[in-house]
Amino acid sequence: MALSGRVPLLLLLGLVPVVARPSLSTVWLWVLLVLLLVLVDWFTAPRPTTLTLSRGPVGTVRLGHPTETVLVASNDGRRRIHALVRDSWQPTAGATANRHRLHLAAGDRTLLRTPLLPRRRGDLQAVGVTVRIRGPLGLASRQRTRVVSGAVRSLPPFESRKHLPSRLARLRDLDGRSAVRLRGQGTEFDSLREYVRGDDVRSIDWRASARNRNVVVRTWQPERDRRVVLVLDTSRTSAGRVDDVPRLDSAMDAALLLAALAARAGDRIDFIAGDRRVRSRVRSAGARDVAATLQEKMADLEPVIAEADWAALAGAVTGLGRQRALVVLLTPLEPSAVEEGLLPVLPALTRHHRVVLASVKDPALERLAAGRDTVDDVYDAAAAEQVLARRRRTGDLLRAIGVDVVDTDADRLPPALADHYLSLKARGLL
Repeated sequence: MALSGRVPLLLLLGLVPVVARPSLSTVWLWVLLVLLLVLVDWFTAPRPTTLTLSRGPVGTVRLGHPTETVLVASNDGRRRIHALVRDSWQPTAGATANRHRLHLAAGDRTLLRTPLLPRRRGDLQAVGVTVRIRGPLGLASRQRTRVVSGAVRSLPPFESRKHLPSRLARLRDLDGRSAVRLRGQGTEFDSLREYVRGDDVRSIDWRASARNRNVVVRTWQPERDRRVVLVLDTSRTSAGRVDDVPRLDSAMDAALLLAALAARAGDRIDFIAGDRRVRSRVRSAGARDVAATLQEKMADLEPVIAEADWAALAGAVTGLGRQRALVVLLTPLEPSAVEEGLLPVLPALTRHHRVVLASVKDPALERLAAGRDTVDDVYDAAAAEQVLARRRRTGDLLRAIGVDVVDTDADRLPPALADHYLSLKARGLL
């Protein structure tokens, strides 16, 4: 039972008979009269079971983008229904305007739309639908909460998609439209053309030149069908927040942009995510919709408060095949975690693959290092300088063993990683 605001007003109205006949019995009689009216109103109110509720599928949506859920409400009873319906979702689903007033005649139906704005990745569930049907007098209502299943799948937002057109334009310049002049590892024969001053004489095709009146040289283009292995670290270091965004989400954004770009370049994408064990795996995704596939796999990933087992993750990379690949490690450049866990397994990877470490740098460190106004600022600056120096030393150590390091801010990491991939492809180093 739910009481409306009319009940206390009706009780206050009892002051009139109390003033006319000031006695305790008058008070009790008025209270009993109000109670009787409330019980009669509640008893004559339609039952909530006469309102049939069903929900259509919500589907998927990118994190931070609006969507809506639709409830179908049908009056299966013989009486008109005046009801209030509340469509409840878990808080991170961002349900707003989820209270709906219904006035349905017998046999009618209507659609109840509730806007959703997800604030967390993964499957966000509906909690329940509360139906409150008031009686003819509007004093009391029958109320019941029912389970109407529903879920919205929230995917990573892929905000770096805006950088894809410009990188695809650069890729078209590399991929067949302008062949490279020098042959290197990772290049294949493209076509023949006449010799021009500045061409490498080692590229002259003497047999073709003998059949032609002019000297002819071979041109080369970056090879297609290369392998790109994305390794996403979901350990405790990825749980840190940079400008109120988890490092894991920023790493996902960079991985999605690189995967979309590499798929357009004709390369095959493998994906591994894990910490102490492998949490998700995608084998040889080379289709145009590789970003959508990876978004589905990334939706349920959350940081695990444990150290990463890089030996297990490196074994998973090796298990994908011995063919040379570009292995991109998306993990924070934290000196202690890298030196103790990652560094011992890197020689085995660099022996067979081209390895790139992509890390999100915290701009707050540079802001602290620049402060000199007060004594506290000086101490903060000294601590920040020490951290930055350790990061630089760790980066130099990784480069010394053949690992490329891309360490920049969260907003600039996706385009920087994509540019590094294009640079490697242009030089034939994949």
